[in-house]
Amino acid sequence: MRADVSAAVDAVARGEAVVYPTETVYGLGADALDAEAIERVFELKRRSHDKPLSLGVADVDTALQYTYPTPTEEAFMREFLPGPVTVVVERSEQVPDVLTSGKRRVGVRVPDHEIARELLSETGPLTATSANVSGSPSVTQLADLDERIREGVGAVVDGGEAPGTESTVVDPGSGVVHRRGASADEIEAWLADHT
Repeated sequence: MRADVSAAVDAVARGEAVVYPTETVYGLGADALDAEAIERVFELKRRSHDKPLSLGVADVDTALQYTYPTPTEEAFMREFLPGPVTVVVERSEQVPDVLTSGKRRVGVRVPDHEIARELLSETGPLTATSANVSGSPSVTQLADLDERIREGVGAVVDGGEAPGTESTVVDPGSGVVHRRGASADEIEAWLADHT
């Protein structure tokens, strides 16, 4: 395991947040099953608590341990994950209210990025949200990371420059695309055929 990934695994275990690369933008991760760790992410981002965070996991099978997707939703997840997509499904009781702003559904993210998935396979579920202060541009290279976030995390994992296209956020159960991003045309075509 790379030294920076190992340091990030240790930081997450201590309840700290970490910055990690994905195939879209850099993410800000903390233990997504620990309410206190999640609170730190909201603080670092200066994010309103009425805006939920997503659940990042290493693969779809892991996602199924924390969510209750319908057959259509699971089929969608297996079609598009890993990939630049956030899939909104019903969460299990293990997922804290603070992550989802009290909502029954959670956005699930399985990054199509080797380093991110290595990290997630070691840590378990992490928050999946962009590593920027709310309202600021997403971070595609570590040089652009806000100093407050850099100083507030336990580790930073360098994956080089990220492409910069946000993930598409989709609720396949209702056939609704909440945010168009990467692969949006393919997603909308799938939804038209399956919902």
